[in-house]
Amino acid sequence: MKLASLVSALCLGATLVASFGSYAEEGKKWTVVKIATEGAFRPFNFTKPDGTLDGFEIDMYKVLCQKMQVQCDIVVQPFAGIIPALNAGKFDAIIDGLSATEARKKIIDFSIPYSSAGQTFAVLKDSPLATLPDLATRFSLSNDEAAAKAEVEKLAPLLKGKVVGVQGSSIGQQFLEKYMKGMVTIREYKTTEEHDLDLKSGRIDLVFASATYLTGAIAKPGNQDIRLTGPQFIGGILGSGSAVGIRKSDPELKKMFDEAISQMKQDGSLKELALKWFGTDTVPQ
Repeated sequence: MKLASLVSALCLGATLVASFGSYAEEGKKWTVVKIATEGAFRPFNFTKPDGTLDGFEIDMYKVLCQKMQVQCDIVVQPFAGIIPALNAGKFDAIIDGLSATEARKKIIDFSIPYSSAGQTFAVLKDSPLATLPDLATRFSLSNDEAAAKAEVEKLAPLLKGKVVGVQGSSIGQQFLEKYMKGMVTIREYKTTEEHDLDLKSGRIDLVFASATYLTGAIAKPGNQDIRLTGPQFIGGILGSGSAVGIRKSDPELKKMFDEAISQMKQDGSLKELALKWFGTDTVPQ
């Protein structure tokens, strides 16, 4: 009896192991995905007066979820705590102009990038800084960091002692801390809209943010006196482009987003949305 029981138990154990192995290979089946966004990063995402969300990423996530054949619920989350909240399980993905940097990749996973644009400066049109050299010229921290550093040194005498507004916890802040600390006074803001207001009121000299964000901000009513100025910086500490943030424990979800973004690239819908919201093609090649 004992031998028969032992054989039966071993068989049952083998069946459970096999079942578990099969389940592990198949992975989690996603039917509902909860997505977080800031709702204050125009034109990527923003909140309209009626409280609804709009913008490039709001249009995009709807197409992505349709392609993934899942129900998606979107929630508004302050940018400063968005990555810790993801890892705490408050939602499943971040779609918020989040750049896939090497530092962030140590904490979370990212989909393939869906948008790529440089970081640059903006000032008021009557500012002496409105004619900073190399307008819209791109300098890559990945391909030629020496040239990018040389460009920073070129800007140094013009920016010395100036106050630069930047969103806290952003890649723009990290860039300023690494390459311009001691050259300029860095003032952090919870949102990019807040530093735009201080720029217009004269409390800061210039702001540093995504070129696509600033282009959208300038087009916003009331911001007609803001101008882009100076070069754009890309790569390196600024990351490989905006991508969906996902927990490292959810590889199946990463694969789903990768495939859906690839489909949007191939069918032209991603480019169409970029042209609609940015006026230029920002689809990574």
